[in-house]
Amino acid sequence: MTVVGCLHPVTQLLGWLALLVLVQCLGGWPLAAAFLALPALSRRVLARAGRLMRRTRWLLLSLFVVFAWGTAGEPAFAFAGAPTVEGVGEGLLHLGRMLLVLVVVAAFLEYLPLATLLSACNHLLRPFARIGCDAERAALRLHLVLRYVETLPRPRDWRSLLQAPPVPEREVLILESRALTSIDYACLLLGGAFLAGVCLTGGGA
Repeated sequence: MTVVGCLHPVTQLLGWLALLVLVQCLGGWPLAAAFLALPALSRRVLARAGRLMRRTRWLLLSLFVVFAWGTAGEPAFAFAGAPTVEGVGEGLLHLGRMLLVLVVVAAFLEYLPLATLLSACNHLLRPFARIGCDAERAALRLHLVLRYVETLPRPRDWRSLLQAPPVPEREVLILESRALTSIDYACLLLGGAFLAGVCLTGGGA
């Protein structure tokens, strides 16, 4: 079991969410350094990230176009309708952040077991039981949605999306109910302080 695997599911989930927030604070050299460090990830993570990028390629292109042509500034080229220098810079910045977000999501899906994710959601939703939120039922529904999305084949016809999914075989879902330890609280505190420090300083932007 790895060191991360010894942490409480809530700590692991919040750690992944903190990475998503951290990416949005990066800019300049820290953002470039993050891209240079990507080859250190496993091939499975990079392959999954590549698939996510291909699926969202039009969204990524639209994001760049909106900033490149929608930001006021000096024209980047000497012809009518050219993007601005400031717009291209902003477009590349947000495009880089979005690409890193997809890499983090790919790593999240690759390394965080489904049982850990469901246990974390169950633990975080327990305080809302007073207002009628059933944490275990919510975790079960999340499990069914993720399982359905994972096994959903690529539709050849839009009408195939309206067909009822096959009934899954009976399975047992075990959710952890242990309390957070002092190590978990220390990791959450240090991680929160580091994230706040990076975001307040602009992440090198």
